Amino acid sequence: MIRTAPPIALLLVLGACDGGGDPVQQALRETSAANQAAATRTTAEMQAAAQTADQAYVAKMIAHHEGAVATARVALRDSRDPEIRRMAQMVIDTRTREIAEMKTWAPTAPKAN
Repeated sequence: MIRTAPPIALLLVLGACDGGGDPVQQALRETSAANQAAATRTTAEMQAAAQTADQAYVAKMIAHHEGAVATARVALRDSRDPEIRRMAQMVIDTRTREIAEMKTWAPTAPKAN
């Protein structure tokens, strides 16, 4: 009956033929290199995802603030209540300043209308 070599033993033998040296050390080096590549790739992917999430947040907040400014302008134009007008002007001033600040964080963020 013919027996087949276990897959690990076969890999070790083939690894030893491919450059000499201790097959266990070669396997450890290859595993270490593969783990390092996976860790680097994972870190890069996490950084890209975080950057994308940050950009999405800033873009959505800019749009949200622009909506608040537009609503406040309507209130300022149409309201006769001094308290509402004061609040509307405060929203316009504050949110416009915040929009400008957020645009410095994300140069690719959408432009204000």
